[in-house]
Amino acid sequence: MAAGVRVPEPRVLVCLWALLARWVAAELEAVVVGEVLENVTLLCGNISGPRGLVTWYRNDSEPVFLLSSNSSLPSAQPRFSLVNASSLHIEALSLQDEGNYTCWEVLNETRWFQVCLQVARGPSEVEVNISSTGRLPNGTVYAAKGSHVDFSCSSSSWPPPRVEWWFQAPHSSPEPFGNNVTASCFTLLLMSQNLQGNYTCLATNMLSGRRRKVTTELLVYSPPPLAPECSAEMSPGLFTLKLSCRWGGGYPDPDFLWTEEPAGVVVGASKLRVEMLNQSQLSDGKKFKCVGRHIVGPELGASCVVQIRSPSVLSEPMKTCLVGGNVTLTCQVSGASPAAQILWLRNLTQPDTVIQPSSHYLITRSGQSSTLTIRNCSQDLDEGYYVCRAENPVGVREVDIWLTVKEPLNIGGIVGTIVSLLLLGLAVLSGLLLYYSPVFCWKVENTFRRQDMGDVMVLVDSEEEEVEEEEDAAEEEDAASDREELPREITKYGHIHRVTALVNGNMDQMGNGLQALQDDSSEQQSDITQEEDRPV
Repeated sequence: MAAGVRVPEPRVLVCLWALLARWVAAELEAVVVGEVLENVTLLCGNISGPRGLVTWYRNDSEPVFLLSSNSSLPSAQPRFSLVNASSLHIEALSLQDEGNYTCWEVLNETRWFQVCLQVARGPSEVEVNISSTGRLPNGTVYAAKGSHVDFSCSSSSWPPPRVEWWFQAPHSSPEPFGNNVTASCFTLLLMSQNLQGNYTCLATNMLSGRRRKVTTELLVYSPPPLAPECSAEMSPGLFTLKLSCRWGGGYPDPDFLWTEEPAGVVVGASKLRVEMLNQSQLSDGKKFKCVGRHIVGPELGASCVVQIRSPSVLSEPMKTCLVGGNVTLTCQVSGASPAAQILWLRNLTQPDTVIQPSSHYLITRSGQSSTLTIRNCSQDLDEGYYVCRAENPVGVREVDIWLTVKEPLNIGGIVGTIVSLLLLGLAVLSGLLLYYSPVFCWKVENTFRRQDMGDVMVLVDSEEEEVEEEEDAAEEEDAASDREELPREITKYGHIHRVTALVNGNMDQMGNGLQALQDDSSEQQSDITQEEDRPV
């Protein structure tokens, strides 16, 4: 400090401030940034070497004395102190400390240095708000698929911060959503599964450069699209029943509650979709209800019912097999819930022993139908009762099938007999056809005509007895009258013939033949008359 230099009294500061307004500082104005509750040091110029008398003022509407290197002048506040006899050190900054400061140094000459102090605060208390969501016990927020979700981020900061949103999907890199100088608000429409991930709000104080971020995980939940399906399954060993409730397609998995209907007694509750019941809890016709509840699903949940039943068995009671042949026994099961296990057993030779597939036994199953094929049947080994057993945890049903094994028939003898009967029938049929065929009758007529030209008619109905000579005249007149209306009785070679059939079915031929017979009869009658007139 130079000798003989007097520090100005506070009462003359007002006058000096008026003079300062007209002076030009030796150095350009410096800017210093500090943060609330932190300490800051303001330099009085960028000068090295000995320093003179230094006095600090704050430039408000009028200069305010803060501190001087003259120890006789007390500091305005305990927070103010000098460092290296020139620099102003301020502790525990507040927003009220922000402003312009002037350093007045008197050495060989008077120099002025101005410093602009800017005080920043925050960002702190970053607040993220995601609307239209729910919150899990661990704090994770979720939204329903297809819903609208509003996002906003704010913080306590001076000056107001720049707020940015970043999104990071699972197994991907972060990407920005946009930014705003004071706040960041946006809305996502129709939330989908690919919008599930981490949302980060980043607030940056542009004055101090301090940054603060808050990351919130957002899950997108969706209820199953279809109704649940219930089923009952048989567990290995037939001792327990497994109830299953399928209600898939949602995220996350729903909760399931099993009850016994209609009483509503709770059987079990879990997320595993499966409930195991022992045989003591089962009876034929009992119903079990599954109620599924999803975190974003229907409030009352969705349900389905399964009814358990013992099996019913149907089969043919008797089957026959030829020695050396094959036979198939069929067993049809119906009404079983859960599906029944089908077994084949022997009731006589091997009771309670399950038949296993082998070269002799072929067992196939299609749904609730099973077949047992016995190959190369043996009367001693295979004949007898077979048992088809259907069983599930609800009940057991059996049906007996009797198998008869017979010796094969003489196929050659049967075939010979059939052929003989066919040939005999063919011969009889041919005879009948020939006998009743008109063509055949015409040929026979021609043959008889060639043998005896006197016989005109081929078919003769009957041979009449000789008329007794003792018949009276009245009977002869009646007989004569009848002969005019009916076919004439013609005597030839001492016999009487009556025409009863057509020759070849031809009326003309029958007429011609009758006329010829009448002519012969007339000639014969004439001969008889002549003989009667001849004298004895």
